[in-house]
Amino acid sequence: MSDRVNVLGVGVSSLNLPLAVAAMARAIEHRSKGYICVTGVHGVSEAQANPAFRTILNRAFLNTPDGMPMVWLGRLAGEKSMDRVYGPDLFLQACRVSLQTGWRHFFYGGAPGAAELLAETLRRQFPHLQVVGCYTPPFRPLNEQEREQLRGQVAAARPDIIWVGLSTPKQEIFMAEALGWLDTTLMVGVGAAFDLLSGRVRQAPRWIQRCGLEWLFRLVHEPRRLWRRYFKNNPLFIARLFLQKTGLRRYSLEGA
Repeated sequence: MSDRVNVLGVGVSSLNLPLAVAAMARAIEHRSKGYICVTGVHGVSEAQANPAFRTILNRAFLNTPDGMPMVWLGRLAGEKSMDRVYGPDLFLQACRVSLQTGWRHFFYGGAPGAAELLAETLRRQFPHLQVVGCYTPPFRPLNEQEREQLRGQVAAARPDIIWVGLSTPKQEIFMAEALGWLDTTLMVGVGAAFDLLSGRVRQAPRWIQRCGLEWLFRLVHEPRRLWRRYFKNNPLFIARLFLQKTGLRRYSLEGA
């Protein structure tokens, strides 16, 4: 997908939830392999200090606007139909479409038992959903034996989509590296969606999400884990946007 908004050198796809799912459907129909990143302020901020990660985001099949700041910036740039493509919403909508298309799903990531709990939860919500496998990786890169085990499990399961529930940038780096050796069409990084959709972690109410205050809701509920991320990244994000908007600094999608 070529239409993107330049947010500090990261090309954020100019789309909304229906357009994102439609793009996924075309890719699966034509067996066009790719990975999808769901990117908000945290991902864009991580990309500032990591050029390799910025390249991964910019090479994604889709780099969806996860978070209202991405949406607001897109609309300011003239993309009036741009709207939030939130990881859990994308996940659920793809499951709904799967009931007609027969898409096969594989869950990779999460804490021990999280992927299996998610599969159980979604099968209750969508009784005919085809969840064809789960894999919980260690908290480190896979070794060669684990890679072969995962490759064999995926080859036997033949999923159309592998949903990856790790943290950013770990999940994006994994998808960019593993897409070539895993027998699937799409990989989608959805971060905390495994825990949110299975009920392990509480989701922010929709009105808080639409106000752009989900970060504050999450900070209140997980202060020890998230305070460094938000108190560092959010002010820096605003400062860098000021530099970009005033022309004091240019942010190229090529990383220059």
